[in-house]
Amino acid sequence: MIIKKFIAKTEKEAVENARKELGEGVVVMNVKPVKNKSLFAFLKAPMVEVTVALEEESEKYTAAVSAINNVIASSKNTPVTETPVMETPEKRDTNSAIEEKLDSLQSLLEQQLQKPGEEKEEKEEAAAPPKEESETDKFMRLLHDTMLENEVDEKYAQEIIEEIELVNKPNIPFDYALANIYQKMILKFGKPSGIEPAANGIKLVFFIGPTGVGKTTTIAKIASKFRVDEKKKVALLTADTYRIAAAEQLRTYANILEVPFRVIYTVEEISKALEDFRDYDYIMIDTAGHSHQNSTQKDNMCNIIHSVDDKVEKEVHLVLSATTKYRDLISIADSYKEMADYKLIFTKLDETTTLGNLLNLRLYTGASLSYVTYGQNVPDDIEDFNPQKTVKRLLGGKS
Repeated sequence: MIIKKFIAKTEKEAVENARKELGEGVVVMNVKPVKNKSLFAFLKAPMVEVTVALEEESEKYTAAVSAINNVIASSKNTPVTETPVMETPEKRDTNSAIEEKLDSLQSLLEQQLQKPGEEKEEKEEAAAPPKEESETDKFMRLLHDTMLENEVDEKYAQEIIEEIELVNKPNIPFDYALANIYQKMILKFGKPSGIEPAANGIKLVFFIGPTGVGKTTTIAKIASKFRVDEKKKVALLTADTYRIAAAEQLRTYANILEVPFRVIYTVEEISKALEDFRDYDYIMIDTAGHSHQNSTQKDNMCNIIHSVDDKVEKEVHLVLSATTKYRDLISIADSYKEMADYKLIFTKLDETTTLGNLLNLRLYTGASLSYVTYGQNVPDDIEDFNPQKTVKRLLGGKS
């Protein structure tokens, strides 16, 4: 296997250079910015370094796998750099988060509450003598508007405010009201639910979802976590026979992690894999990322998922992009709900400034959230879903 780095002005340009030199079969393994260290670096545009992998003859494969596997193993001791959207997970209790006033939120609210209601003046002049709005009412209205700005659906934002108003007393301190709404939203997200080991034997994990959401890369990140960090025995399978590139990408990750890989075409082949890997901890299966409106492919996937019923313990994770419109997410969630009960994984958190859809879909489907991803780097750029940090963002605090 060939592992090589390419530096260019953009990620796209670096990948194109890699494909020109090594061929179309290259797989992007890592992307990071590169600082120019020359004397006049400040005059030059920033560069991007892209690491790619390409399989070649078997005699070269073993050395490359060993080298990359060492890099992955050592990454456990490497500090993870902060991303634009999601920081490294921190163990913060509720009281601590509330005491911080959700960072910038408290000052923002106080500033807004001091402003006259200019946007309401015209309506109030024409209406009957207005009912004076209390400071607590202004505070709750501002929290409601902040949730809407973060694309929490109006229905859920209003429900949260109404539930809090039922327990709030007149003119309660802001901190008390903020604590109530903060804790209420955390309860609505519920406890995160990642992949757990089977009570006995193998845990079979299916990853489903539409095209372009990053299923294959997400599987590689999770497989690396179990294989490298937890020393578990993992096998990777793909039922995505529609896209050769997706299968080859997962094969490359499997080779780097030194885990078995197999393409599955029929239900019988899944049964054979269960027999062959019966002493493994996890079998993770990638599926075709087709349109959720394609009924034929949907039926085929449903047959594959349910072919293992009563044979082995399984989980199904629906992988979705945080950048997808809420209306489309509803349609996708409804379609896949017909196949099986699932947990939710959200990708591409680094490509959006609002996280309202995480709460929207959690409340719409009732499904637990398991993981979030925020970049292409394997095995990094993934973490267990953190409800405290997400609620903090939804209420206007800093990440």
